[in-house]
Amino acid sequence: MPNTHEAVTWSPVTTRPDLLGESPFWHPVERKLYWVDIDARQVRRMDPAGGQIESWAMPQEPGCMAPAQSGGLVMALRDGIYRAASWGGALTLVARFAHDTATTRFNDGKADPRGRFWAGTMYEPRDARKAELYSIDLRHMHGSPPAPLIETKAGNAIIANGLAWSPDATTVYWTDTTHHVISVWDWDAQSNAMANHRVFRQFPGRPAGWKPGEPGYGGRPDGASVDSEGNYWVAMFEGGRVLKLSPAGEVLSDIAIPVRCPTMPCFGGDDLRTLYVTSASKNRSPQELHEMPLSGCVLSMRVDVPGLPVNFVSG
Repeated sequence: MPNTHEAVTWSPVTTRPDLLGESPFWHPVERKLYWVDIDARQVRRMDPAGGQIESWAMPQEPGCMAPAQSGGLVMALRDGIYRAASWGGALTLVARFAHDTATTRFNDGKADPRGRFWAGTMYEPRDARKAELYSIDLRHMHGSPPAPLIETKAGNAIIANGLAWSPDATTVYWTDTTHHVISVWDWDAQSNAMANHRVFRQFPGRPAGWKPGEPGYGGRPDGASVDSEGNYWVAMFEGGRVLKLSPAGEVLSDIAIPVRCPTMPCFGGDDLRTLYVTSASKNRSPQELHEMPLSGCVLSMRVDVPGLPVNFVSG
């Protein structure tokens, strides 16, 4: 049986709130936590030991990012994929996409175990299934000027989220937050082929007339991370909780967090047993921000099972 809203100790990692914190990862070489504030157009990093936060302004909203094997970052901004050779360095366009940037931007993404960068979009009007998931392989550049191999991996969604891979690299997870559903596919790492699509877990929708703070709604699945035992940890936006799901989709732990809108977990620290969770303060009521003053901050807790190390982008 799940440990419903089990009591844990959350520690604030930051005290200055982000508008929409997302895409956290632990850099094992730098021993720093990275994340983005999408709406503030900022990339941030922090050494938890010292507490100092560095911020890097972006020309567009940074939806997600991953460290590059060659150094620096690969990131998805509103209109496409960019890379920077070092922190604060010049942004070089890798691939621009054809979506209408007035209504669509990149959102959740990360690198796969073979070093490809994956990024999904979100359709901001939220009234049509126009979001897609792409794989961008910088290891196979072709043409003039050289361009990466880009594949559309999934679609029929509104907000791409929850991207993650199983520890044995045979399963890929992807979420459509708006429809409260986490999907799963069998995945062949070498060929990058996805097959046997199925629902991993479907959550109830938001009841009509529901208001934040009222009972009856557990939130919708946002960003996610997988631990070394294959459990899928997902932030439940507007649910004020983080769920630990088994590889079979069963709820193992239901962990309350002192913010209404957690957005994405990641594992960090030298032992990968610190769970970091970003959150949002954007569009939250004054009452909620008063009652939950850590809204928008990064929080952390210790866990028994370590996570998987971040994947670096190759190429």
